[in-house]
Amino acid sequence: MGGTGRLHVSAELAGVLERIDALGGMLDERADAAEALGRLPEDTARALLDTGIVRAELPLSLGGYEFAPRQLIETAERASYHDASAGWTMFALQMMTGTTAAYLAGDAAAALFPDVPNGKYALLSGHGTRPGRAVPVEGGYRVSGQWQFASGMAHATHIHSAIQVEGTDELRVLAMPKSQVTLDGNWDVLGLRATHSIDYHCADVYVPHEYTYVATTDTPVNGGAVYRLGLVNMSAIGHTGWALGVGRRLLDELRRVAAARTGSRGAAVDTSQFHAEYATAEARLRAARAWANDVWQDVEQTLDQGELPSTEQDTLIRLVLNHTTSTVSEVGRTVHRWAGSAAIRRGPVDRFLRDLGTGTQHITSSPVVLQNCGKWLSGARPEARWSFLDLT
Repeated sequence: MGGTGRLHVSAELAGVLERIDALGGMLDERADAAEALGRLPEDTARALLDTGIVRAELPLSLGGYEFAPRQLIETAERASYHDASAGWTMFALQMMTGTTAAYLAGDAAAALFPDVPNGKYALLSGHGTRPGRAVPVEGGYRVSGQWQFASGMAHATHIHSAIQVEGTDELRVLAMPKSQVTLDGNWDVLGLRATHSIDYHCADVYVPHEYTYVATTDTPVNGGAVYRLGLVNMSAIGHTGWALGVGRRLLDELRRVAAARTGSRGAAVDTSQFHAEYATAEARLRAARAWANDVWQDVEQTLDQGELPSTEQDTLIRLVLNHTTSTVSEVGRTVHRWAGSAAIRRGPVDRFLRDLGTGTQHITSSPVVLQNCGKWLSGARPEARWSFLDLT
């Protein structure tokens, strides 16, 4: 059984980050083409996968790197800095593939992850918050349902989906071949266009029981302490890193715009108001990053001691993600206000602003989550506990 012992901190982080950075120029050059395509080109996706970015969240016992939470945040941050859609695609594949490998039983995990060090493993994409229907039958379930926002589906081999078992209402998560669902191909949006976050559905598909696991589990079958976080907290890792990477890139782009325009007639970037607002945005972003580091350092210490996160830690994981996302949204408004035409013409500022506008709509950063955090922290619901994104 996995999940026991101290938290693993990988020595592979620096190498993965270096390989991601080496792709930065290519990601910039191909960003417009990826948007037009609606997904990352196959060679771009393969180059990113070859950095080890998905292997970073695969269990050490299966040949993965099994990064600690803050290492995973930094990985998502770095990829998202170079391209927000690429970063989103990769952290989605990373999270769903890594948790599937951790929580599936031995035979199923062995079949899907036969040789991780040599790149022979399944890639999973899908949706886990609105469950499909699972009718129990001998050996498994007959599954039907419709799911949304399957980021990275173009590159996946298998589906990750939430299901609710008929008769017991138990929530489980399945893994099944992508060929068993119908892809709806309906991702037509302003931002994160290259993530291929399409909807999909299936009707009466048989899924063996061993290819499912309890959705609320915090007990991994494979891998160590990081997987005791459970699905929602593991998802928060990638979203936090994504927001930080996007915020950093936007401020760096604004600095480049300012450098090109300073000294020209009537340049707004030469005003004291611009300098004050840039400094304020910089302070907000750095403070958000520091608090995220603080929250996750505390959680890592708990995991390293063989314990589960407390309700307060679960609350702060959700709150720091919400705060980071809203902070970066404010940074984006500052960039939009001062970047002038660079914010509306095709280019990195325009693209990152559109991607940010879409990414901030994710359910993990919704106003309801913020309200639930306030209920617990204020003492209004002291006996409540988190069930996914709900306080119950």
